[in-house]
Amino acid sequence: MNALTSLSTAPGTDRTPSSLPASTYEMIGETARSHPHAKALSFFLRVQDHERPCTWDYATLFAKITATANLFHQLGIHKNDVVAFVLPNLPETHLAIWGAQAAGIAFAINPLLEPASMAELLRAGDAKVLVTLAPQEGSDLWTKLGSVIDEVPTLQHLMLVGLNHYRADPDPLNVDHAADTARVDTRRITVHDFNESIKEQCSTHLVSGRQIEPTDLSSFFCTGGTTGAPKIAMRTHQNEVSNAWSAGQVFFDCIEVGKTLFCGLPLFHVNAVLVTGLLPFSRGAHVILGTPGGYRGEGVIQHFWDLVQHHRINFFSGVPTIYAALMQFPWQGRDLSSLEYGLCGAAPMPAALMRNFEESTGLKILEGYGLTEGTCVSTVNPPHGERRSASIGLSLPRQAMKAVVLDEQGSYVRDCDSDEVGLLVIRGPNVFKGYKMAEHNVGLWLEAGDGEPWLNTGDLGRQDPDGYFYLTGRKKELIIRGGHNIDPVSIEEPLHRHPAVQLVAAVGRPDRHSGELPVAYVQLKPGASATEEELVAYASAHIGERAAVPKCIRLVTSMPLTGVGKIFKPELKLREVSDVTRTALNEAGVLISKMDVFNDPKVGTIVVVVLGESTAANTAKEVLGRFPFRFEVSWES
Repeated sequence: MNALTSLSTAPGTDRTPSSLPASTYEMIGETARSHPHAKALSFFLRVQDHERPCTWDYATLFAKITATANLFHQLGIHKNDVVAFVLPNLPETHLAIWGAQAAGIAFAINPLLEPASMAELLRAGDAKVLVTLAPQEGSDLWTKLGSVIDEVPTLQHLMLVGLNHYRADPDPLNVDHAADTARVDTRRITVHDFNESIKEQCSTHLVSGRQIEPTDLSSFFCTGGTTGAPKIAMRTHQNEVSNAWSAGQVFFDCIEVGKTLFCGLPLFHVNAVLVTGLLPFSRGAHVILGTPGGYRGEGVIQHFWDLVQHHRINFFSGVPTIYAALMQFPWQGRDLSSLEYGLCGAAPMPAALMRNFEESTGLKILEGYGLTEGTCVSTVNPPHGERRSASIGLSLPRQAMKAVVLDEQGSYVRDCDSDEVGLLVIRGPNVFKGYKMAEHNVGLWLEAGDGEPWLNTGDLGRQDPDGYFYLTGRKKELIIRGGHNIDPVSIEEPLHRHPAVQLVAAVGRPDRHSGELPVAYVQLKPGASATEEELVAYASAHIGERAAVPKCIRLVTSMPLTGVGKIFKPELKLREVSDVTRTALNEAGVLISKMDVFNDPKVGTIVVVVLGESTAANTAKEVLGRFPFRFEVSWES
């Protein structure tokens, strides 16, 4: 097979690009007209209430999306205006997403961010309307947002989503928000009750009369790469419709009318929005939102197998840390016969974890690959074909992907041969329009041999002779020891096989002689025990490449995670930078009063050192100058 080999489409379902729905609104509308009474969306506020969920059929869901779009239109939202949402996983979150896309542009913001970061994103996205959670006991979201809302000059309307209608016993503390929202400048920003406002809108058609074009912008999503610095990715209706359609051809019989999916990943992330959102909504499947916190919700992981048994869940999507956590809770005695497939992405899944999970539960795990800039899914192991261990699978229908060789200037040289590692590039109707800030697009597109632009994913990988792709690491995650490239997976995979190990993350520790030395962070399974010395010995015996054996192993009680549960390696790298610089300065006899290490989105890692006395400044600068990162030195007066 050549580099453009992809999964075949489902029999009898092929459509030409021109016959696909023009927009996400039209795509969900087609399903609502074909299956108006099929279950579309269920939600429970607490795990203990899961047997009595709030459930909408497709006719109801689409009517509410239409009413939401009309509400946004009434508030002055047109096709290039932005509706931001900062919400947990709620049915209203779906209304905000698809209603905003039908009126203008939906902008997803992570509710776990700090207030200053939220304000920065709202300003960068030129948000005109903000939909967020009303003041709630037990939630700090309004406390965070309320402190910075007046710092967003473009914001005109604030839509508050209450939760009392999901409570068996409504809490009077969550009814009157006037006192909580009094600090909002109502001369400039109008405050609305989201659900009450929707009730006043037409739910049968778009009153704007808008004819949405496939090339119209549909959504903004933030993506940070390995530095954690957010970029705003601009996607079109064609991107989202095409990706949902392509994935639907692969999952044609496991995501359809009568099948049930569990959504546990957050709806500010593309995986939840597409794989457990637009994709099932385009095919008439039933989506269960498990608490506002999803997998993070109280009791969700602990009772997940009960949820599977009661709701007859067929499909769910997660990241390796989710699967590792689920293995810690007993499934014996539950009827898991409904489970068919689990999708795993965001990071490579340890082979031992996959094998144990599949053997224990009977579930087939499909590893895939995608990125926000490619809408969501670009490759996946075929549900009805050979699933290859450690592979991210085949490219989806009507998407192209290949590995290429670049020169030192980053220019295309040639396509990689079979099994040759190179930079992965993708192309197709799913590939986004670009980042909102022009400087973020530098180096993003490559002319890769045929005159047409390809998206530079920043990931390294290879393709075997049969067309299956394999990730070999992200360029910035490679550990470079004395000019030798070390794939973190070559360290993490063997350590995952140790019976006491639950999670592993390998990163590079700065070293003045070798550039970097490999270090592994390890989180043990609950109740398990192992020393760092034991794990180093185990690594030495099981890692085939001597240069990849970790210089040291650090046991941690918990790994730093992103909002979707992926191990956040930038924080671990900063820990190593901090430790190595502090150690070097101490050995040089430099008295440190204060030190701060952080990632600057423009220049990378910066070390800021405050000394106890000025006489040590030259020594400190000489020591820090041995390392490749930037630094600043000052001293106390």
